[in-house]
Amino acid sequence: MDTRLRLITVDDAATLAAVITASADHLRPWEPTRSPAYFTEAGQHDVIVHALAAERAGTSVPFVIESGDGELLGRITLSGITRGALQSCAMGYWIRADRLRRGHASRAVRAAADHAFDVLRLHRVQAETLPENVGSQRALQAAGFTRYGLAPEYIEIDGVWRDHVMFQLLRPTPR
Repeated sequence: MDTRLRLITVDDAATLAAVITASADHLRPWEPTRSPAYFTEAGQHDVIVHALAAERAGTSVPFVIESGDGELLGRITLSGITRGALQSCAMGYWIRADRLRRGHASRAVRAAADHAFDVLRLHRVQAETLPENVGSQRALQAAGFTRYGLAPEYIEIDGVWRDHVMFQLLRPTPR
């Protein structure tokens, strides 16, 4: 099965709104509280405009995840890109509810990490999951990430500050 990444465009707004709305119950336990506007085409257009501004500023790379035939499967973003001595970024992603457990997340995570290392020339990619998000943890581990800790009260999810399991992948050392 083929999974690929491409830079998000404003033309993705309508499709993203439909996919996010259809997957809202699946995504709700893992994400911050969203306003009703977020689930609309206009809301997604605003999200994309901000994401592309961050990309132009060099602090983020917002991708959509697609199947080999171009079906939109989800989103993955490299954010918080930091240069200097750190050379690091954070990764966040989701897959639509009706396309889970097919390896798309693992392949997308690996492709985004490769982009971070090969194109952005970063040293480290980090990702965090809720402790009960075993599926996401498996996707990260399948892509080569290792667990390295727990961050107490790390991100506010559904109105509650939640602990997150921390994962990282370091750039392979050249031989």
